[in-house]
Amino acid sequence: MSGEAVIDASLFMAMNSTDDRIRRAGKRFFVERLDTGAVMSLEQVGRCDAVIWGNHSRAEQDAYYPFMDNLHTDMKIDRVGYDEQDLRLALTSTLLADLPLTRRLTVAFALNRGGTLFTVDPLLVDRTDLPLGPLPDGDEVPFPEPLERMYRESLALLVKPEDV
Repeated sequence: MSGEAVIDASLFMAMNSTDDRIRRAGKRFFVERLDTGAVMSLEQVGRCDAVIWGNHSRAEQDAYYPFMDNLHTDMKIDRVGYDEQDLRLALTSTLLADLPLTRRLTVAFALNRGGTLFTVDPLLVDRTDLPLGPLPDGDEVPFPEPLERMYRESLALLVKPEDV
């Protein structure tokens, strides 16, 4: 798994952000990586679930689910649990000491796999000492159909960046 693109919940949920700049960048990342995939920790998958299934109405969930379900089918997103090295690094690294534990684990997960973390997490994005990848910029790009139609319908559910 060396050199992988590692994503967190903030980036996954960015596709449905109330902030249009973040939404476009998040969407573009996933459109551009449909064929190459990414890696996500099981904890980060759970954070997405907590946002969707815990904070939104059933109608919003029903509008969102077909897109998320199909994206996970069309794009290879490896869901991986933490290992002992991830935990050790998160707890002992002076580089990560100032971060909350969840962020330490996420960065340690990327570091231990030689990966690059793609995130819109405001606690991480301005850090130049971490293995963070640049997010794509520019105009919105569409997913291939029918995924784009499902994505448009999923926008019935919008997430504030601070809620992830």
